[in-house]
Amino acid sequence: MKSSIRIALLFSLTVVANVGRAAEPLRLVRTIPLANVVGRIDHLAADTDGHRLFVAALGNNTVEVIDLVTGKVVESVGGFHEPQGVAFLKGAGFFAVASGGDGTCRLFDSKTLRPRKSIDLQSDADNVRFDPRENRLYVGFGKGAIAAIDVARQERVADIKLSGHPESFQLETQGSRIFVNVPEARQIAVIDRKRGKVEATWPVAVAQANFPMALDEASHRLFVGCRSPAKVLVYDTESGKVLSSFVTVGDTDDLFYDGQVRRLYVCGGEGFIFVHRKESSGDGFSLLAKIPTAAGARTALFVPLMARLFVAVPRRGPRTAELREYEVTP
Repeated sequence: MKSSIRIALLFSLTVVANVGRAAEPLRLVRTIPLANVVGRIDHLAADTDGHRLFVAALGNNTVEVIDLVTGKVVESVGGFHEPQGVAFLKGAGFFAVASGGDGTCRLFDSKTLRPRKSIDLQSDADNVRFDPRENRLYVGFGKGAIAAIDVARQERVADIKLSGHPESFQLETQGSRIFVNVPEARQIAVIDRKRGKVEATWPVAVAQANFPMALDEASHRLFVGCRSPAKVLVYDTESGKVLSSFVTVGDTDDLFYDGQVRRLYVCGGEGFIFVHRKESSGDGFSLLAKIPTAAGARTALFVPLMARLFVAVPRRGPRTAELREYEVTP
C-alpha cells in the first residue's frame, strides 16, 4: 500500500513538473560564452541564412561574430570606438556597425568581414536599420538626426533632423514611415522617409526615458518601453493615441513583439525578461512570466524565423560575459 502511494505521489510530482515546464514561454536552450568580452554589450543582428549573430560589444570595442551552428565565437572584429548599433544587410553583401565614440558608421563585407567604407556622422552614431526595398541604411546619430545612407553608392544622401538624440526606431515595411523614440523631447517622431522629414510628433506623457520600441505593423500598434517609471505604452499608429499602458521590467533597452504567440518580450537590466501576453480582445496585456537573467542583461535580439530570443549578459565580477539563447514555446 505504501509503495503504491509513493508511486502515485511521484507520478503526480512529475506531472506537475512537466506542466510547469510546458507553461514556461521561453526555454533556455544553451549559453554561448563570450570569454574575452568585458564591459557593456549593446545591440545584436542576425544573418539567418549564414547562421551567424553579430554582437556589438561596446565596452570591449569589438563586434563578436557567433556561429549559431557550433555555438562559438568565430571572429572578434576590432578597431571600433564604442560600437552601439549593428545591422546585417541581407542581399547587399554588408553588415554595418555604428559607433558612438567616433560617430562613424562602417560597412563591412559580410563574407570576409573586411571593412569596405567608413561614413563619418560626427558624433554618437547609435541605432541602425536597413530598408531592403530602397537599399538604404538609416542611422541615428548626434544631438538629433537620422542619416540616410545609399548602400549601393556607399554614401550618406540625407539627414533628417529631430528634436533630440534618437534611440530605438522602427521602419514600416508596407509603408514609408519611421517611428523614432526621442527621450530628451519626451516624444515619438514620425518620419516620412520618402519626403525625408518629420510629419508628426506624439507625446510620451505618462512616463519618461522612452528607449526601446517594437512595431506590430499588421495591427497598427507601436510598443514603447519606458524606464521612469518602468512601463510599456501601446500606441495606435493611425491616430498616435496611447491605447494602454502596463508595468514592466526595470532598465529596459530592448523589447520585441511576437505576433505568432501574441507576446511581448521585454529585457531589463534589473535582471529579468518580462513576458507579457496580449489579451484576446482590446489592447490590454497580462504578465505571463518573469524569467530571471542577470544584472545588466538589458539588450537582446528576437529572431522570428528561428523562434529564438538571444539575450546578452555582460561580465560582472567573476561572471563571464555570455549570450543566452531562449526557444519560444507555444
